[in-house]
Amino acid sequence: MVRLHVLTPNDWPLWRDARLAALTEAPHAFKSRVGDWHRGGEERWRARLETPGAYNVLASLDERTVGMASGLPGDGGVCELRSVWVGPEARGLGVSDQLIAAVETWARRSGATALKLAVIPGNSPAVSLYARHGFVLAEERGDLLPDGVTREHVMVKAFR
Repeated sequence: MVRLHVLTPNDWPLWRDARLAALTEAPHAFKSRVGDWHRGGEERWRARLETPGAYNVLASLDERTVGMASGLPGDGGVCELRSVWVGPEARGLGVSDQLIAAVETWARRSGATALKLAVIPGNSPAVSLYARHGFVLAEERGDLLPDGVTREHVMVKAFR
């Protein structure tokens, strides 16, 4: 059975381990690189979990962390879904669905009117996952990637 655990700043070692696993296992899926997160120590990991109004959640299966996701408050009532990852051993078990649903519930309870995310171009499995959850490509341009040319794709789900 998959269990979700909402993190507090004191859970920073769990967050660190999951984030490093995600960046190591699926570097193609994230703008950040594993090397970007080796600087700063505990203070940096705690800072991510101390972001005011943020929601960070881990998924576990048989007491092992197998996934993660974050929700960040945004401007104009639009929250952001970030850092979604599910480890290979848990893919196909609905873990990503549970993580996305948890962040969406948090966003709605926060009074958000929409939830948006950014996805790396070419990450078809992620685009399909998000589309299945009602996200559509937006006209908004995403952040510039390290190559200096390519931009992330932005997807959004408006709440009714």
